[in-house]
Amino acid sequence: MALRRVAIYGGTFDPVHNGHVEVARRVLKLFELDEVIFVPACVPPHKRNANITSAFHRFAMLALATETDQRLLVSTIELDSPEAPYAVETVERIRCTIGNQTELFFLMGADSWLEITSWHEWQHLLRMCHFIVVTRPGFEIEGVDYSNMSVPVVNALGEDWQWGNVKSEMKTPHVLLSSAANVDVSATQIRAAVRVNDFDRLGTMVPPAVANYIEKYDLYKT
Repeated sequence: MALRRVAIYGGTFDPVHNGHVEVARRVLKLFELDEVIFVPACVPPHKRNANITSAFHRFAMLALATETDQRLLVSTIELDSPEAPYAVETVERIRCTIGNQTELFFLMGADSWLEITSWHEWQHLLRMCHFIVVTRPGFEIEGVDYSNMSVPVVNALGEDWQWGNVKSEMKTPHVLLSSAANVDVSATQIRAAVRVNDFDRLGTMVPPAVANYIEKYDLYKT
């Protein structure tokens, strides 16, 4: 029997935008996954001094952004346990919940990957599941010394790369560098559009339901 295949997609999602959703849908197809679980962070350890929108609003926007796709889920596992904010703790708890009959992936952006060596127990984290590192337009994956990685790093870039060609070799955790999506959207661009009431531009960067939510609750004005 084939293992169920699930990816954890962590982040602040402040707010969730079209880039996040497109990445999730592309990795579902490219890596032959069954589900992607969005895991909004309560207060990420590296952003404790940042002005982050309330967990309630961030969760609500994620629920709206994923409501039409049953393969995209949202978990409150980190919101419910602010005393355990580290990714290594989240992966461990999700593994206990879904069991060992699931092949687990951790999905992250290239910007977070460049900081991986500063993460809590990062070497142990890399050995817990596969990692999918997604680049974005104009962002090169460099600056990480792969020689000190405790797991193999695989170049999965390009349109021709297929999971089916390598999955038999992935018996242990690997890091897969992928160009799964090509949507260049950032929270900075979204906030800039909202501050000048450019809701037409906002509608090109976030799902329609999320754009309506941001306007209704007057988010990101300051």
